[in-house]
Amino acid sequence: MRNRQKGFTLIELMIVVAIIGILAAVAVPAYSDYTVRAKVTEAVTAAGAVKTSVADYYYANGELPTSNTEAGLGLGADYETDLISDISLRDGSATDIAKGTIVVSFKEVGDDISAGSSLAFIPDTSGNNLSWTCSATTNGGDLPAKYAPANCRQAGNSGT
Repeated sequence: MRNRQKGFTLIELMIVVAIIGILAAVAVPAYSDYTVRAKVTEAVTAAGAVKTSVADYYYANGELPTSNTEAGLGLGADYETDLISDISLRDGSATDIAKGTIVVSFKEVGDDISAGSSLAFIPDTSGNNLSWTCSATTNGGDLPAKYAPANCRQAGNSGT
């Protein structure tokens, strides 16, 4: 009888190692982008409370507030976190930013997001109903689109 050895050959093991290396090379950058996007989601949550104050002001006065103070909010820096540097309402004096727009400014996040990048929540009061549009690239937003929530990546997309 012949004694047969069982196990993997060196070539088979090298193929497995190569496959794992290729998968890791694809997965690590994708995971890095995912973690930055998860951090940016904090801005959407933080803006939720500000949206509520703006809505309260709008429904009580029939117009949008032009500052944090007018909406009954603290100063923009009062909303500072590990990621967010400022949340402020815009008065509409700039031609490219609508009155009542909420701008969330970010701190630097590694090499991915530079300090001062922002996400904008633009109010729409058509039909005496307040709704919001989120923008990462226009109306005060200048966050790299790949890190923005999906509904904020292009101007004109409705946000929450």
